[in-house]
Amino acid sequence: MHSNNSTSSQSSHSTPAILSLQDITIQRGDFPLCEGVTLTLSSGEICHLVGANGTGKTTLLMQLAGLLPLLEGEVFYQGQSTLPIAPLYVSHQLGIHPNLTVRQNLTFLLNLYGIKPSAEQIETALDWVDLSGFENMGSNQLSAGQTRRVTLARLYLMSVQQTPLWLLDEPLTALDVNMVARLQQRLQEFVNSGGAVLMTSHQTVEVANKSLNLSDYLPTYSQEGDFDYLEDYDDSQFENKGVR
Repeated sequence: MHSNNSTSSQSSHSTPAILSLQDITIQRGDFPLCEGVTLTLSSGEICHLVGANGTGKTTLLMQLAGLLPLLEGEVFYQGQSTLPIAPLYVSHQLGIHPNLTVRQNLTFLLNLYGIKPSAEQIETALDWVDLSGFENMGSNQLSAGQTRRVTLARLYLMSVQQTPLWLLDEPLTALDVNMVARLQQRLQEFVNSGGAVLMTSHQTVEVANKSLNLSDYLPTYSQEGDFDYLEDYDDSQFENKGVR
């Protein structure tokens, strides 16, 4: 039996939940990683998803983004059991095509949400992630950290009008102190405008006002021996396929 161990700075919400999880099982093959996961995420909330390695943090985000099947439990997006709001999922190099320029990749990622960015907007977004002047560089010439920042640059131009839900997998990794502060400020601006964020991070998320610890939802039985978890899931198979 599990209790809802998510914590929030607010005891009640006056707005409808953007995301609601009811008794979710996070599963890898036939092995449940967590079960009975329950969460309500409303407008204005940033939820820090935590838990020991192997509890399925990345797996859960991919399930919510529609990239992996949900085997048990129910998910509601603004009260609907389908995906009417196209949540933004950002993870590592997801969606970056090595044969396109930085400008072309960022334009494509924004086009998926109906944004037609001007050249000036692209330049401003790249400047926000300290990649000013990289517009015409081939993406195959970028370092891993630079590629990550290209994926984050779209956050500067996206608003709650495109999608009210952001699913972010370790967005603070490999960023300097100034960029971490800048990104957290952007997250706060987004939820202040009516959005909600569910994110993982091994760092402190100062702007988070809610948390969900998957270690509180481990299966009731103990699994002996080692088996592969999806915590460090290789999402490179989704690259170049326009998955967001």
